[in-house]
Amino acid sequence: MDIRIDSVNKSFGQGDGKIHVLKDVSCTINESEICTIVGASGSGKSTLLNCLGGLDRPDSGTILVGDREVTSLSRKDLGRYRRDLVGFVFQFYNLVPTLTARENVGVCQYLSDDPMPLDDLLADLGLADHRNKFPSQLSGGQQQRCAIARALIKRPRLLLCDEPTGALDYETSKEMLSLLERINRDLGTTIVIVTHNQVLAEMAHRTITVRDGRISDVEVRKDPALASSLTW
Repeated sequence: MDIRIDSVNKSFGQGDGKIHVLKDVSCTINESEICTIVGASGSGKSTLLNCLGGLDRPDSGTILVGDREVTSLSRKDLGRYRRDLVGFVFQFYNLVPTLTARENVGVCQYLSDDPMPLDDLLADLGLADHRNKFPSQLSGGQQQRCAIARALIKRPRLLLCDEPTGALDYETSKEMLSLLERINRDLGTTIVIVTHNQVLAEMAHRTITVRDGRISDVEVRKDPALASSLTW
């Protein structure tokens, strides 16, 4: 399921207050790649991710995910696209505080006709002993694992991660990156990671650099570094 982004533009606001966030952005991401989108705060990288995930609609241009033209989908079909193909992981975990870890993940299994086995997934992500704890009883790393499990349970083909290590300490960040690496390797999931941390680019098959709303560089790696080897 290759991704092709062609001449995408996106702005917010009107009149004198209009801000052009994406300016004629074009790029490709191959199926089963880990792709990092890097750039400074305000460069447009998160907006690009949101357009790819169907959370924002570009003003012009096209986004093709497999054989699905995301930019031409109706609101209803965009909902199906997000439900059937896309998983989201954000910097802040957005767990429901009154639900246990197991319940937070389990809520999303009903979005898929073929969800992953809930308890097997929790065990695989190191949450077996924490499944009955509430978010307030979990560490930051455990909460992020829970958020990743919630995204994975419906078997998405595309996993979009916006600053997934932004709220984590150094060692926990490396654990999360190794987990994403393993998901890509074992499941073949295409993973797109937005980050301001340039070092993370070394673990990616492809790195797209965004500067002032435009793509300034694309680097492709045949042999990305292991996440466990990264230092910053």
